[in-house]
Amino acid sequence: MTDPVNRTILLFDIEQYGSRDDVEQAYLRRVLYDVTDATLGAASVDDIAHLRADRGDSVMELIDTRISVPALVKTLLTETPALLHSKNRLLASSAQMRLRIVLSSGYVAVDDLDGWVGSDLNHAVRLLNSDPLRDALKERDSDSVLCVSDGIYQGVVRHGPLGVRPGDFHRITVPTKEGPTVAWLHGEPRATKSLGTPTGAAPASDTPLPAHHVVHINGDQYGQAGGTLHGDQHFDFTRSVRDERR
Repeated sequence: MTDPVNRTILLFDIEQYGSRDDVEQAYLRRVLYDVTDATLGAASVDDIAHLRADRGDSVMELIDTRISVPALVKTLLTETPALLHSKNRLLASSAQMRLRIVLSSGYVAVDDLDGWVGSDLNHAVRLLNSDPLRDALKERDSDSVLCVSDGIYQGVVRHGPLGVRPGDFHRITVPTKEGPTVAWLHGEPRATKSLGTPTGAAPASDTPLPAHHVVHINGDQYGQAGGTLHGDQHFDFTRSVRDERR
């Protein structure tokens, strides 16, 4: 096994790849390679500056640390979505490709079978397959969703390099086999429903209702229009106010 080397880790994964037939899968893999190659080219990553591993429905890239990480982040936020859109706009919805993307970093070694080994790589894969990332892509109309590791966020994103807005990322906690881990997801946080208001119910008014005026009259009563009412009577003078707010 080689000595571990520090690399930027870039992962792409196709959503719902297993639900496609063989012809669709073969086509999606070609599109994935096109998008990956174009993304690397836009970030000035040449052929000798990265090492690729093919995982069928995903592609893993180990990128030399001399490549600018801010440039990679900016490219993933701008060029990659544009590339995906240009591909998908010509396809039927059933053939379109959507991607989960993770950008991380760490030490990776290559074993005697040319496999990649390293806990930092495992961490990146955990993020790629995490429920928060899957859910974010399902809930959005965009063709891709980007997640960066805490190290990438703290070292690059939070400083706001040109073309990158830290406020567009929000912190998530991802449960893994090794315990909870922090990452940063691009885009709006998931909407949460209020526990106090049932779905479809009208919001409560900020204006208080007037005092509840109720009059009880005991005994038999003789109306002005004639006739006799027997028993106690109950009058609620606030009902009309409540009815107007329904």
